[in-house]
Amino acid sequence: MKLGFGLMRLPMLDEDNIDIEQVEKMADAFIAAGGTYFDTAYPYHKGKSEAAFREAVVKRYPRESYTVTDKLPMFSIRKTEEMQPIFDEQLKRCGVDYFDYYWLHALGNDTYNISEQIGAFDFIARKKAEGKVKHIGFSFHDSAEVLDKILTNHPEMEFVQLQINYLDLEDPGVQAGKCYEVATRHGKPVIVMEPVKGGALANVPEEAEDMMKAREPEMSPASWAVRYAASYENVMMVLSGMSNMDQMNDNLSYMKDFRPLSADEKEMVLKCADIIRNSISIKCTACRYCTDGCPKKIAIPDYFKIFNDMKRYGRNQTEKAAADYAALSAEHGKASDCIKCGKCEAHCPQHLPIREYLADIASAIE
Repeated sequence: MKLGFGLMRLPMLDEDNIDIEQVEKMADAFIAAGGTYFDTAYPYHKGKSEAAFREAVVKRYPRESYTVTDKLPMFSIRKTEEMQPIFDEQLKRCGVDYFDYYWLHALGNDTYNISEQIGAFDFIARKKAEGKVKHIGFSFHDSAEVLDKILTNHPEMEFVQLQINYLDLEDPGVQAGKCYEVATRHGKPVIVMEPVKGGALANVPEEAEDMMKAREPEMSPASWAVRYAASYENVMMVLSGMSNMDQMNDNLSYMKDFRPLSADEKEMVLKCADIIRNSISIKCTACRYCTDGCPKKIAIPDYFKIFNDMKRYGRNQTEKAAADYAALSAEHGKASDCIKCGKCEAHCPQHLPIREYLADIASAIE
């Protein structure tokens, strides 16, 4: 099955605790349908995603029944000696003796240079030689030019994980289409992340949803996004960060017996992209990389969602936006609390001007 279970948006009991019981049920349904590919990372859910995978899968299934991908967090590593302790901790958190896939996490120009300086490529290649990792590669957020440079310099990388969705195909910041072409030219299979763009393509404007329903009345908007990404010939796996059983069941309903989009269907989806693009003010995927280092504990992605909904749905959303914002800001820093340190922007894979957006939100809502 071409669907992978991304473990970065798991169901939560509260802000800090993952609903392990529900994750177990989701994993059961995934494996029963033929799914094997699980994707986690060191910072997901403040370090608790890997342990959730251990509890829901590793302790309950034989090792040969699943594969797991983990990642070395290059955005927070600055010294060679930091890599081995993190790798050892990840094996322990996940409860496994080896990783099937292991990536350098979120490479871009800056993190690529750091990876070269501290020997990160050599490190993961050595782990493969030791049998601690079966396959090596990297996840990527930058231009096609930078991707080409990395793959030219490191042909030993076996896979590339890219952000590909129908909204970002021609986006000049993401360059999804160009990056896919580079990976394919270098002969590297692609694993897709953010096919639904952090949920943005699951809740689309009415005009776009009507077009989708006219074509396939029973298919969800999210299904069109996942199937679009999976229809690329060189895509090996499409990750979906599923947050509840309904999302799991929906994804399995069309990915268990996957049917690629036809040429007409692809054309329709790209027309929907134009409609959606005009409705989104802030193109955030809610990956939450920006929040962990925020000194003011600002709920950045949550505020962005409130702002986007307010702009998309107009006046009837203003009162709800104010109420949602008040509830969140009672437990988190307000948008206006931003001290403009820039830590959030340094970690943002989408390269968003977060500080500017927070100022806009403070002005519009506070």
